[in-house]
Amino acid sequence: MYDPDQLRTFVVLAETLSFTRAAAALNIGQSTVSQHIRKLEQSVGRQLFVRDTRTVILTADGEKMVGFARNILATQEQAIAYFSASGLAGRLRFGVADDLALSPLPLILRDFRRLYPRIDLELTVGQSGTLHRRLESGHLDLAFVKHHPDSGAARVVRRDTWVWAGADRTIPEPDKPVPLVVYAAPSLSRSMGVQALEAQGRPYRVTCTVRGVNGVLAAVRAGLGISIFARSLLPSDLVEMPATSQLPTLGDIDFVLLTGPRAPGEATEALTAAIMSGGRLRT
Repeated sequence: MYDPDQLRTFVVLAETLSFTRAAAALNIGQSTVSQHIRKLEQSVGRQLFVRDTRTVILTADGEKMVGFARNILATQEQAIAYFSASGLAGRLRFGVADDLALSPLPLILRDFRRLYPRIDLELTVGQSGTLHRRLESGHLDLAFVKHHPDSGAARVVRRDTWVWAGADRTIPEPDKPVPLVVYAAPSLSRSMGVQALEAQGRPYRVTCTVRGVNGVLAAVRAGLGISIFARSLLPSDLVEMPATSQLPTLGDIDFVLLTGPRAPGEATEALTAAIMSGGRLRT
């Protein structure tokens, strides 16, 4: 059995090849680093480093030991997480609107899985309307989707604003039809944009219809047209349309959590709490 402190010191020294930097990274003295390496070499019965006053080099056995050490430490961390985690267990079917995957949600889900390793989290990514129907039919337990404000949805995670956006220099001219990149119907952003343009009397043409956020991003980045985004989810390489484009305002949008009729109570509440407290998905 190899000492985890010695293995951790060994891995850091293998990465830095410097006793000084390893000691600083681990917040221990250089003498402790040397002691850990010496004891580990005694345990394995092999020399792991060739070192002199100026250089530190891994031996062939040392290079092999790096992989073993990382695996041992990772397995130990998994065991600690498993036995110290919550006892909640079971299956939780979770649906997420595809553009909300651009938020910090993946990091929240990673931490949730570490905290509740016995919950079998099944993730479905799709458009909000499709997920809403799957929730109502009992095929999902919890859904994180976009919703009209003040619609009576159970849990509002945050409120955002719809914006028109496109690639740099893709700004529609006021006297020409607006080129639109839209989701396939039914789509909340599509219907919102079309209704706003028609109410304004502004002509438009659909230049590209897609089924996922990656398709929207590809088409908009290619300059095929503009699209509608929640402002906080707008990628940094796209720009919000200026007032000179004379496009209609679109209003607000809520990011909400909806619970299915047969959702497992404790597991659903645990994930709901994780998302609600996860920095409110600030970007």
